[in-house]
Amino acid sequence: MPVPRPRATASPLYTPRKADRRTRRTAREQFTSAREQAWHASRPPARTTGPGVDPQLRATYAPAGRPGPASARGGHLKLPPHRMTTATASGAYPFLAEGGLGSQGIYVGYDVHAEGAFVYDPFALYGKLDGFTNPNILLAGIIGMGKSALAKSLAVRAVAFGYKIYVPCDPKGEWSVVARELGGQTIALGPGLPGRLNPLDAPSRPRGASAEDWRTEVRKRRLLLLGSLAKTVLRRELHPMEHTALDVALDQTVAHAEANGTTPLLGQVAHVLGYPQQLDAAAGETPGRLGHAAEDLAHALRRMVHGDLEGLFDAPSTVAFDAAAPMLSIDLSRLGGTGDDTALVLAMTCASAWMESALADPDAGRRWVIYDEAWRVMRHAALLERMQSQWKLSRGLGIANMMVIHRLSDLLAAGDAGSRGRALAEGLLTDCSTRIIYRQEADQLHSAATLLGLTGVETQAVSALTKGRGLWKVAGRSFITQHLLHPRERELFDTDARMYA
Repeated sequence: MPVPRPRATASPLYTPRKADRRTRRTAREQFTSAREQAWHASRPPARTTGPGVDPQLRATYAPAGRPGPASARGGHLKLPPHRMTTATASGAYPFLAEGGLGSQGIYVGYDVHAEGAFVYDPFALYGKLDGFTNPNILLAGIIGMGKSALAKSLAVRAVAFGYKIYVPCDPKGEWSVVARELGGQTIALGPGLPGRLNPLDAPSRPRGASAEDWRTEVRKRRLLLLGSLAKTVLRRELHPMEHTALDVALDQTVAHAEANGTTPLLGQVAHVLGYPQQLDAAAGETPGRLGHAAEDLAHALRRMVHGDLEGLFDAPSTVAFDAAAPMLSIDLSRLGGTGDDTALVLAMTCASAWMESALADPDAGRRWVIYDEAWRVMRHAALLERMQSQWKLSRGLGIANMMVIHRLSDLLAAGDAGSRGRALAEGLLTDCSTRIIYRQEADQLHSAATLLGLTGVETQAVSALTKGRGLWKVAGRSFITQHLLHPRERELFDTDARMYA
């Protein structure tokens, strides 16, 4: 490597114009001498050829460092204080790690970028994290990336914090083993199974509510259930006369049940709707008017009595709700296997109505409600309305709702742009302060980025996520988190056992 040569210059000396000859000669001699000195100074020193280390390769300082007070050891930097935001600091010094969400909560795994533990608890974050307005969660990811394992792991670990877990719809029967391990309760419904749920069961009256007020509340819930069932089967909104027919039929059924000391059943409501004369007489309408308007309703509810759901929801409940159980799941794996999700949605609607007695109990503590395979119900506006009501009341009820889907485009399957179903589905997404996105296919990245407002870097990261690794967006903050499973959890949550059998 060439050694840089020092630069030396000699400028002509200034001589007055009226100087004599001797003075000018002396000045020229001084200039010539200075120029020779500058030329010699610019020449590189001669290198020695003797033995030893080349002086050019010798260390400038000893191994102990630079000696003396100029070593910068043992002193303190005296810099003036300066205050800046973290956004500015990250630009000036980009090697900053995210601090995470704190240390209070459920252990999930580790933050890939910060290389530290990552914990999460929606109840602990509420009121402490800016922008965290609700405890609801959206979990999306393609098959095989570990989203189901994450949902089950959060549920199992949440029990250790005193939370209760409700799974109102388990379409694949995967939560039964989890409930059994936790000492919880599983209710299996389907043809040939002994389980029965009466969705018209009246929940226990909470403390502080008068008998008359609670009677009005129970009637309102039953009407909402009947309307949801009818709209799901009819695949349309109900007409005003049909709402009146439901009101009259329910009142007739409840009055008859109370007179006999029994509980009203769906089959009894369908029976009243099938008798036009009885409806017209009870409502004081012109003969044939209300009964004619209720014909579609009678046939819609008949499916719950004599159709593919016969015997499941039109009989007294064979199980009682155990409020002390750490987990309750409704196994609906025997339904919806033919490609028609209507039966599954009807069963889920009835199961949700039956579970509302526990959700409305103010003394039941904080709970997680997990809607697994929620994409199957996105096409039914009636069930979306019930879910929206539960999402809106999550803070008052102390509920963390989790919606598990495969793709973000599943939300768009709820209906055309501007439709009621699309608005409900997008409203559920808006009411989720936590969005967990596992890997998405290339053709789904645009819809994911549009619905979630992902940046270019986040969109690129989502396309390259590996198994168990997801993008967590919590109140506007983003984390890449690797989910870690305990060996026992891995054994319980394994959904690929049949692939290796």
